[in-house]
Amino acid sequence: MSKVLIIGAGGVGQVVVHKCAQNPQVFSEIMLASRTKSKCDRIASQIESKYGQKIQTASVDADYPENVVKLLRSFKPELLINVALPYQDLAIMDACLECRVNYMDTANYEPKDVAKFEYKWQWAYQERYKQANIMALLGCGFDPGVTNVFTAYMKKHYFNKMQLIDIVDCNAGSHGKAFATNFNPEINIREITQNGRYYENGEWKEIPGMSIHKPVFYPEVGDKESYLLFHEELESLVKHFPEIERIRFWMTFSEQYLTHLRVLENVGMTRIDPVEFQGIKIVPLEFLKALLPEPASLGENYSGKTSIGVQVEGLDKNNQPVKKFIYNVCDHAESFKETGTQAVSYTTGVPTMIGAMMMLTGKWNGTGVFNVEQFDPDPFMEKLNIHGLPWKETTF
Repeated sequence: MSKVLIIGAGGVGQVVVHKCAQNPQVFSEIMLASRTKSKCDRIASQIESKYGQKIQTASVDADYPENVVKLLRSFKPELLINVALPYQDLAIMDACLECRVNYMDTANYEPKDVAKFEYKWQWAYQERYKQANIMALLGCGFDPGVTNVFTAYMKKHYFNKMQLIDIVDCNAGSHGKAFATNFNPEINIREITQNGRYYENGEWKEIPGMSIHKPVFYPEVGDKESYLLFHEELESLVKHFPEIERIRFWMTFSEQYLTHLRVLENVGMTRIDPVEFQGIKIVPLEFLKALLPEPASLGENYSGKTSIGVQVEGLDKNNQPVKKFIYNVCDHAESFKETGTQAVSYTTGVPTMIGAMMMLTGKWNGTGVFNVEQFDPDPFMEKLNIHGLPWKETTF
C-alpha cells in the first residue's frame, strides 16, 4: 500500500490515474497535481464516480523545484510519477532528491530553447540518487518504455546477440480533425521537425528530418509509409546492449498531417525562438499550441488502432540466425471507453502505472538512475497482458 504523487493532468496523466485507481492494493493514496488544478479536479471527479476512490488534487508550477518540494513534504509520497512536460524533468528530479522520494517519468529531459533529446542530463544524477538511497526510473511510457522492455525480453529469451533492431510505431487512427497532435503539440512538433538520427556500426548518423522513409507492415493495420526519426530509447538501448550493430526508429504520418506540417514549418509557425509581435515577444510554436485541439479532447470520436513493436534480427542462443517481432495493437475506441482518452495516451499511461507498480512492489529496485531495460522484463510483460496492453510475437 503506497502513496503516489502524479504530476501532469493531460491525456497520459488521466490514464495513469485511472489505472492506479484500478489497483488500490498497490496505490492506496493518490494525489494528482498540475499547473491548472481544475484539470486535476475534473479527472478526480471521473475517478470518484467510476471507482469510488477519492483522489487528492493540488496546483503546482513544476518549473521550480521549491514548489514541488513543498508538495512532497506535505503529501509525503513514496513515489513521484512525472507525466508533465519534459522541460520540467530536472526541476522535479531535484525536488525528489532534496526530499529523498523515488522518481519516474515517460520522456527524457529536453531544454526549452533547443529541440534535443538526450539522457545525459538525467544520467548525471546517478551518484546523487545513489547516495540519497533513492531510485529514478526513466522513460517508462510505450516508446520509450515498453519498446525497451520488449527488447530486453527478446535478449533474455531468444537472442545470444541482437544485431539489427527496428522500432516501428503506427497510429492508424482517425480523430476527424484537419490537424491535431496526439500528445502535447509543442513536444510532438519539436520531435518530428528536428534532424533524424540512427545508430550503425559504432556511430550515430544524422539525416535531414523526414528524409528517409519506407513502407512497413504493421500487424492488424497493414503496410504504412514510415519515416525515420530519432527517439530517446535508441540512446539507452545502445548503451545497455553494446552488441547492437544498427538500431532505428520508424513512425507513420498521414499525408494530410505532413502537408499541414510543411506549411506551418515554411511560414515559421514551428519556430521555438521568440519573435516580436506588436511589441510582445512570443514563441510561434507555443502560440500554435494554443490554437490546436487539446490532445486529451480527441478521444471521443477517435477510430482505428495503434500498432507498435520491436523487430530484432540476430543470433539465437545456439548462434543461429533468427528474427523476432513483439508488438501491441491498441484500439482508440476501447481506450476511450475505459479511460476517456485515445490510444496514444492509453499506450503511454498504462506502462507508466505498471512501471510504478514494479517499483512499489519491489520487482524492480535499486539506488541511482535506471532505464527500464536494465531490469527483469518478465514481470512487466506479464502485467501488460493483465492491464490492457496484451502483446503478441511473430517473425517478420
